Amino acid sequence: MFNPVSAFRPVAAVSAALLIGLAPFTSAFADAGPPEVASAKTALAVRHADVSVGPQYDTTHVYVASADLDAFVNSFVATFGGKASPRAVFTVTPTPSRTASQYVQTPVGMLSVFGFETPVPYPFGNERTGYLVSNIDDALKAARAAGADVLVDSFDDPIGKDAIIQWPGGLTMQLYWHTKAPNYAPLQSVPDNRVYVSRYEADNFVRRWLHFSHGKVVSDNPRADAGVIGRKGETIREIRLTSGFGRMVVFVTDGKLPFPFGRETTGYAVDDVAQTLQRAQAAGAKVLYAPYATASGKTAVLEFPGGYIAEVHDGR
Repeated sequence: MFNPVSAFRPVAAVSAALLIGLAPFTSAFADAGPPEVASAKTALAVRHADVSVGPQYDTTHVYVASADLDAFVNSFVATFGGKASPRAVFTVTPTPSRTASQYVQTPVGMLSVFGFETPVPYPFGNERTGYLVSNIDDALKAARAAGADVLVDSFDDPIGKDAIIQWPGGLTMQLYWHTKAPNYAPLQSVPDNRVYVSRYEADNFVRRWLHFSHGKVVSDNPRADAGVIGRKGETIREIRLTSGFGRMVVFVTDGKLPFPFGRETTGYAVDDVAQTLQRAQAAGAKVLYAPYATASGKTAVLEFPGGYIAEVHDGR
């Protein structure tokens, strides 16, 4: 049976543990940090300690209408396996709001699912992923030193603390910390955080993300098959990264993307794409991009009830 992994798709705060435990924590804020540097060649500030905890604690944030919560969660679990936490209603933002929330644990990745009952306060809903960190203060200092902007400073949630940061190129994410440290088994397969950036910011973003995450480049292919993002017969630059926060694939494009590419935030590695699509369709999902064969296997794109779009590909 698959053991829980931490990560709640906190809309701004409630990541993973939100539905598993409660506890307060003293507030903390990042330092002023260095001024934004436009040149990717300019030296970065001193590197801070690695604040990652493990990819099993990454959580994809999913926002759906309250009425679609059951259909989405049931469809996702039927497709990938795993289980969902009991539903609860929380305030997960630093300003007044209410959302029904569920944490979904699957062998291929974690979700924090939110069905807001009030309007979603800005900038929540724009963050794609929540990353558990060992210390929220240290994480914000490290992010600032690496060139990230802090969109929402550290704030309390029912089980710890959260913040929202943004990287050059526009990638927005949540950092979260739990008062009671979670302990979860590794995933069967670590999903890809799928990131789209322009050629003008690609090197700058990668350099700064690696500085923060203590990660490394797995591959940098300047002529990858663009059929993986719906542009068959063309090539793109594709950069694959790994760190204690998990995997990231960066697509360097001109932004001229056919639907649904750019809308998917996470790519899930599965044993068999065809079988996964069959299960998904039987559970109410739609295939938006039919299986496309690449040198490493097949890739396809699904839309689940409620509108969540995800990529699936062969391989663990």
